[in-house]
Amino acid sequence: MEYRKQTHAIYYTRYHIVISTKYRRKILKKGVGDYLKKVIFRINSYHPEVEILEVNTDIDHIHILMIIPPNYSVSKVVNMIKANTGKRLRDKFKFLDEVYWGFKGIWSIGYFVSNYHQL
Repeated sequence: MEYRKQTHAIYYTRYHIVISTKYRRKILKKGVGDYLKKVIFRINSYHPEVEILEVNTDIDHIHILMIIPPNYSVSKVVNMIKANTGKRLRDKFKFLDEVYWGFKGIWSIGYFVSNYHQL
C-alpha cells in the first residue's frame, strides 16, 4: 500500500469509476476506444496530482481506476474527464456528430464510483 502526501494530508485513495455513453450508444469501437485511452492518460500531464492507474473500454462504457487527492471532489474529476474526452473524440471522429446530432456531449449524465481496495 502506497500512501500519498500533500502539505496537510496523507492519503490512500483508489477509485473505480464507470462512465457510460449517452443512450448507451455503442461508439467505443477499436479505434475510438484506443484513442480515448490515450486522451485519458494525458490528463495526468495537466493535473499531475490526479493519477490514472488503468483504463479499460467496453463498446458503450469505460472503466477507470484512479487516485484522486482529497482536495479534489470525485464529481469534479469525472466532469473534467467527460468534458476533455468528449470534445477531443468529437473533433477526431466526425461520425459522432451524426450519432449525437443536437447534443453537445457523448457521455451520459451520471457515473458509477466505488472505493477500490487491493487485497
